[in-house]
Amino acid sequence: MKEQIIAKAYAQSLVELADELRLDLASELTKLNETINKSNELETLLFLEVFTVEEKLNVLDVVMAKLNLSQITKNFMHFLIQEKRIGLMPMVYKNVIVVDDHRKGFLRGSIEGSEESIPAEVREKLKAYLFQKLGKEAILEYTKSENVSAGYKVTVEDLQLDASIENQLEKFKESVLNS
Repeated sequence: MKEQIIAKAYAQSLVELADELRLDLASELTKLNETINKSNELETLLFLEVFTVEEKLNVLDVVMAKLNLSQITKNFMHFLIQEKRIGLMPMVYKNVIVVDDHRKGFLRGSIEGSEESIPAEVREKLKAYLFQKLGKEAILEYTKSENVSAGYKVTVEDLQLDASIENQLEKFKESVLNS
């Protein structure tokens, strides 16, 4: 929980600095995040405590130069590595994307279900309901889940809608036991 609070504070500070400089921080961090995720070697170098701070910074500087990242992003990454807080980077990235999405007027979320894909009309109904409830468009990604045998679970930030058969059975069981 403490790490989430710190990551959110870092993200908010970064966003405010980037705004002052009219910098697209979300796209910069996305480029960096994708580059790290594509390379197991880079990910190992950055996130494991096997390498020295200097080794990490030297490699990261080369990567960030090739990506043509801003000085703010470079300084922030240096800070995370020097303070041995690079593990917060994925959470900071996620928080920056959430802030960026909010500013653009939409939210990201997920739908879990038992089928290979969700019918278009169901997706649209869910999006319409979320728009009515949250006042913003929701971009929803569908994933098949072994934990849902029928129905759907929708998660958008801290809102969770559970219309799965498992949830319905659990509610029924509670009502029977508490009667």
